[in-house]
Amino acid sequence: MAMRRTTLPAAVTALTLLAAWAGAHSATAAPAPHTAKAPNRAKAAGTCAVLAPGASSVAEKAAAAACEQIGVWYTWGGGHGPQPGPTYGQVDPSDPDSAHDPERLGFDCSGLVRYAYARAAGGDPLTGNAHHQFHSPQVKQRFTAAQGTGPLLPGDLLAWGSGGSIHHIAIYLGAGRMVEARESGTRITVSDVRLDGDYAGAVRIAGPAAAPGTFSTWGTEVWTHKEPSTTSPRVHKFPGPTTVRIECQKHAEPVTAEGYTNDAWSYLPEYGAWITNIYIKGAAWLDGVRTCP
Repeated sequence: MAMRRTTLPAAVTALTLLAAWAGAHSATAAPAPHTAKAPNRAKAAGTCAVLAPGASSVAEKAAAAACEQIGVWYTWGGGHGPQPGPTYGQVDPSDPDSAHDPERLGFDCSGLVRYAYARAAGGDPLTGNAHHQFHSPQVKQRFTAAQGTGPLLPGDLLAWGSGGSIHHIAIYLGAGRMVEARESGTRITVSDVRLDGDYAGAVRIAGPAAAPGTFSTWGTEVWTHKEPSTTSPRVHKFPGPTTVRIECQKHAEPVTAEGYTNDAWSYLPEYGAWITNIYIKGAAWLDGVRTCP
């Protein structure tokens, strides 16, 4: 009992001193007008929305469409079905975190970009993987890595890669932020733009009108070549249908594939490569495409 009688007054005294200190501290801190606004700024920093003016209506709609997918699973190969939209993924043999991707409905990075611009512009203007989208005929302006985010507008596509190959792509929101489907085991999220590492630059996408000379490939695992011949070195493989720009066409080595024989080849300037016209949707000799000199 003696312990309780001596402890209680000490506790009361301590509480009284604590209350007095807290009151004095509050009186000093209260006038700072920015204190109440800090939570709002923190909340805004995590918001997925168009965060800067100046973009085209299509670009703003694309950013908004991507933002609607926040929280959806990243899944390797997701979003590359016959039509734009989420699909179940595939196992990436190089990534242990990809083991459950076939059970996850969602997008990979380029699947999300494809979906966003299909929603915004109509049609399916950005097919293919990140590399194909970065070199798409729909690109109307390019920005180097050295330019940073200064000249970028919402809806621009940021890309990462090295050695001429692009492996990741995301959609810029403004204010140094982007929306992305980053890697297996995560969900679509808003992130700070990463300008270090292998950041390769950005591209701005044109409006819904198709660029002159735009066609689509068909088939799977289709290789392009350095020269219009199947015996010349391979340059790039299209895993599935991809929108491409054709600069010109010429008669060269006859090719037999998919039940067709054709000696016409088309030059793809974005890839610096040739592809047999068998794998271009259209006539055997493409209408409206000039003959290469």
